[in-house]
Amino acid sequence: MNSKRVKDASRSTSFDKVITDIADYVINFDVTVSNEAMETARYCFMDTIGCGLYALKYPACTKLLGPVVPGATLHNGARVPGTEYELDPIRSAFNIGAMVRWLDFNDTWLAAEWGHPSDNLGAILATADYLSRSNIAKGKPGLTMKDVLIAMIKAHEVQGVIGLENSFNLVGLDHVMLVRIASAAVTAKMIGCSREEILNAISNSWVDGSALRTYRHAPNTGPRKSWAAGDATARGLHLAFMAKRGEMGYPSAITAPIWGFQDVLFKGNELSFKQDYGTYVMENILFKISFPAEFHAQTAVEASINLHPLVKDRLEEIEKIVIQTQQSGDRIINKTGKLDNPADRDHCIQYMTAIALIKGSLVAEDYEDKVASMPMIDELRSKMIVEENPLFSKEYFEQDKRSIGNSIQVFFNDGTSTHLESIDYPVGHRRRRDEGIPLLIEKFERYVTGHMEKHKSSQILHICSSQELFENTSVDDMMSLLSSQQKQLAAM
Repeated sequence: MNSKRVKDASRSTSFDKVITDIADYVINFDVTVSNEAMETARYCFMDTIGCGLYALKYPACTKLLGPVVPGATLHNGARVPGTEYELDPIRSAFNIGAMVRWLDFNDTWLAAEWGHPSDNLGAILATADYLSRSNIAKGKPGLTMKDVLIAMIKAHEVQGVIGLENSFNLVGLDHVMLVRIASAAVTAKMIGCSREEILNAISNSWVDGSALRTYRHAPNTGPRKSWAAGDATARGLHLAFMAKRGEMGYPSAITAPIWGFQDVLFKGNELSFKQDYGTYVMENILFKISFPAEFHAQTAVEASINLHPLVKDRLEEIEKIVIQTQQSGDRIINKTGKLDNPADRDHCIQYMTAIALIKGSLVAEDYEDKVASMPMIDELRSKMIVEENPLFSKEYFEQDKRSIGNSIQVFFNDGTSTHLESIDYPVGHRRRRDEGIPLLIEKFERYVTGHMEKHKSSQILHICSSQELFENTSVDDMMSLLSSQQKQLAAM
């Protein structure tokens, strides 16, 4: 270590360009110029809330919700959809973030770094509800759902553009750090921070570094991966409130020699950016419409379901199953050996493929112990060969394609085989929007009507069916509709 360099260094006064670019974007850029982004953001809100409501059926999720200390609620606080909780906005952000990520069913962004930008809705929605209720109590107008959409687009863009060229997973860091950074930037703007305060919040979000990815991989795979984003979005909001109170920032948090993010955690590499912030990420976001499966396996599951009619009566005759995938899929969801829990199973391409071949479907319940105990699943997994297809890897990174290709072929003991079933783009891809959006709406309707009282669910569905009506709806009205009076949740 060059101690002289450290001793001679004077305090940085100019913020790193990475930090100022984010701040100036969230302050100045008008995302409403893109009608496509605004409309896609409405669908993203619907999909994200639907995923959160669905997760409330799982005790492993609901046991983490509510206040940290029993009874520590906040009158006129930020509400948690599908529950009776009214909490301080930071705790509400954790609740919402954990709900929407729990089943690995909300949107996805795939690039050098992947992630789930709708995780930021935890902080955004909690902040919007808290600000609205505070304003209304003072006789001032509250926020509208248009404000929520604008914040969502900007959070998606910050998280997604950072991830385009910068692979944090390659150095062992988890992508939820990008949720914290995006949430800090966007919510700092929402709560009225000055430019200097927004810079301070963003710099502190980089100083936080990152969680390790170890909870996503063997031998440590566990449910933390389902609440890590809730933790990150809540932390981003916490840093925004700290900045609003006057907490200082750290201008060279990223570039400082020896002690900055790049030297300490990014192996000395400089962060790389090849495009400016705009509306690109929301316009190209990937929706998980068909299956609650890690996104690199979405087309593998679809291909397996297509092959189901050809193999369902010949499962015992299978000799081998060849899966071709992208380099990223091969690296993070190619798992052999024992799978310990649902968090392990929903990140295993072999497990997801086996379920789809056996059942012709894949739902969240298929990751639970009851289904996982079926002997045929591990029998098929033992016969699978997973290999990278270089073309899939190449087109995965091409900006005009960003495909997520997988192919499946099943070979039988008698020397016959199925055809090679290959799919480049999942239903939730921008290239399949016309096919995907009606299915997304069905998914949203299913989870809203399955959880909410009829009079509330019908109003929610009506509001969400129109862009104009949705944007003009007050956050207070929307959150009132999303609040639940269900006894089983109130008793948690």
